[in-house]
Parts: sequence; C-alpha cells; structure tokens
Amino acid sequence: MREESSVSTRDAAVEEARPLADRMRPASLEEYVGQVHLLGPGKPLRRMLEGGHLHSMILWGPPGTGKTTLARLVAQRGGAEFIALSAVMAGVKDIRAAAERAHAVREASGRRTVLFLDEVHRFNKAQQDAFLPWVEDGTLVFIGATTENPSFELNNALLSRARVYVLRALSEEDLSEVLQRALRERNAAAPVAIEDAALQLIAHSADGDARRALNMLELAMDLAVGADPALVTEEIAREVASGGLRRFDKQGEAFYDQISALHKSVRGSDPDAALYWLCRMLDGGCEPRYIARRVLRMASEDIGNADPRGLSMALEACEIYERLGSPEGELAIAQAVVFLACAAKSNAVYTAFGEAMQDARSLGSLEVPLHLRNAPTRLMKQLGYGKHYRYAHDEPDAYAAGERYFPEGMAAKQYYRPVPRGLEIKIAEALERRRKATDD
Repeated sequence: MREESSVSTRDAAVEEARPLADRMRPASLEEYVGQVHLLGPGKPLRRMLEGGHLHSMILWGPPGTGKTTLARLVAQRGGAEFIALSAVMAGVKDIRAAAERAHAVREASGRRTVLFLDEVHRFNKAQQDAFLPWVEDGTLVFIGATTENPSFELNNALLSRARVYVLRALSEEDLSEVLQRALRERNAAAPVAIEDAALQLIAHSADGDARRALNMLELAMDLAVGADPALVTEEIAREVASGGLRRFDKQGEAFYDQISALHKSVRGSDPDAALYWLCRMLDGGCEPRYIARRVLRMASEDIGNADPRGLSMALEACEIYERLGSPEGELAIAQAVVFLACAAKSNAVYTAFGEAMQDARSLGSLEVPLHLRNAPTRLMKQLGYGKHYRYAHDEPDAYAAGERYFPEGMAAKQYYRPVPRGLEIKIAEALERRRKATDD
C-alpha cells in the first residue's frame, strides 16, 4: 500500500510540474475552442473528423491557436497511431524511423499513422522531399504545423499532397472560455479566485494566443496563492501581462503584412491608419531604420513630384533618427509618415521609370547620337562628336524646340505623364507648352 501511495504521489507531482498550458490541451473535439470556420457544424474539416477520414494537411496559423492539439484530435478521431516530431530537432533519419514504425503498425493492426511535424518550415526543401514516398503510398498521413506562409516555405511537391488549413488567432471570447476552464481545473486542487477585470485583461493581453494566456494565468495564480484571500486582482494581472509584444515575427508573414498595410495606408491618404500600423511595427520590435528606409520608398513611389517635399522629409526623418535614436527619433519617422499620407499623390515617376527600364532592357545597346556626345579631344571633334548640339540655355525660355535626345532608330516616347495633383499640375502645364513649341 505504501509503494502504491508513493507512486501515486510521484505521478501527481509530475502532473503538477507540467505547465498549465500543456495540462489544458483539449482531449476531445468538444473541448476544442476556436477555429469555428474550420470546425463549426457542417464545415469540411469537422465532417472529415467526424467521419474518421484522414488526409495529409498543413496547419498554418499564429502561435497558440491549437495546431498541435488539432493534429492529435485528427489522429484520435481517425483511430490512427500518432507520432510527433519537431523540425527544430528532427532530421531525415527520424522521418525514416517514423515510416518504419508506421509500416510495422499497419502490418500488425491495419491502423494508419499520423506523423505530425511541428515548425515544418524549418525543414529545407530536400528534407521536405523525404516525406513524399511514404505520403504517396499511404504509409504516413502527414500533418505539418507552421507559423509561416506555406507558399514561401514549403515546396510544391509537398503542398500538392497536403491540404492547407488556415488557423486564426483566438478571439478574446475564445480565450476567456479557455481561461475559465483552466480555472475550474486548477481550483480543484488549490482554489484561487479571479476578478472579472483581471480575467479580461489577461485575455486581451494574450493577443489571440491561448498558450500565452494560460501561462499568464498560471503565473498570476501562483502570485495570488500567498495572499489572503487567494485572489488574482487586476493589479496582479497587469503585472504578469506587462512587457508582452504583439505578433510581429521579424522577416515572417506578419512582418511583410504589416509593412504592406503601412505602405497602402500612406498611399490611400489615411494618416490615422498609417500611424496605427507604424506603431504596431514599432511595438512589435521592428527596427525603426527599416521603417525609415521604406518611408523613403513611399515618398518616391507614391508622392513623387506631386510634392517633392515628401522625399526631403523622409530623408530628414532618417537623419534625425540616426542622431536621436529610440524612442525620440521615432517621432520624426511618424511625422514623415503623416506628411506623406496627407500629401498629394503621384506614381507618375514610378510608372515612367518602370517603362523606361523595360525599353532599356529590350531595345539593345542603341548608340548615343553624335550631337549628344561629349568631345574632349580633337579626334572626337573631327569625328563629329557634339556637332550641331544646341545649348538649351542659349535658346528662348531655355528650351531647344525640336531637338532630339533619343537614340537614332528609337521612336520618341512619353514615359512621364504628370498627374493632375499637387506640383505636377504645373509640371504638366510646362511640358505641354514645350511640346506645342516643338510642334510649331
């Protein structure tokens, strides 16, 4: 009896040592919270699970959205063996071992095997190819989990054999449900109360990540245990929630999505949305110098000559940040962002540059006309370099009407077409006067 009691005590201690987030993994589909767009009544993945039909899949979504748990439930519902690996530590050797084990299980019992690979994007393309023979012949049902865009991180051969399911960040309502269930589980052993405001604060601060929410709740409850009464107050919740960063993941999907949102907000003349996305990126840990460089690009691409001050302000913001650093210098970047969002817009230079570059690449090495060449030597002058060149400053209005500057054999092109906004209105008027003078 003593030995059984000792074993039971050790088991309880081991269970207690597991993080709350791990202990609270749903054991059934009914306990799973969130992803209603995939698991709601009548949805394809729900029907697949209820029917026990297995197929290879990629689960793509932010951290803490239930990718690992969903993979386990797929195997459970399909009555399959479950093998879990992480691409952080596993290699091709481990994949081969899993395939051999899956083959043995199928021979012995007829059961299929689900191989779950977390962080699948960390495998290179050659390692990803290692799955293909066993996925192809049905030895393995492959489930990969990733926080990165599969289009960029997974090879086409693997994608063609696996359906991609997109998981979404959990809502605050979903997280509150997860936290309430964890409270009931935890309070069975050591009761701790929690204020409603504290629960809502944790759910909000978790930023859609159930694992983060449960970790914060566990820490908050540990801090409250020594108090009398044992109560997680809003103050305790604020303490455990402080310092958390929003999802950003430098160089990952969120990184490019957010800089795209910032650029498009500036282009769309919405200074408020532009400021929001700027702050989201800074709050997420983005290097301000990167944002400042992108702001320079916005000034050239989307404002251009409609308001040339935009480029100057963007460049000055870069220089000011170099002098002041963070956080003081970030205000100069914000000032440039707001100015560009409010400025008149023109992509005329951007479009003209693209068209001219296309011609430069496609028309070959056309010779520079003789009259446009410099003639620093006597031989060059004898060969006609610079002959008949008309010096524009000696012409009326400093414009040599009728002079040709394109190469021989290439038709004159109009790449630059000013838009009817900002300074480009006056630029367009000046260009039109010059064209008329040439025609006359």
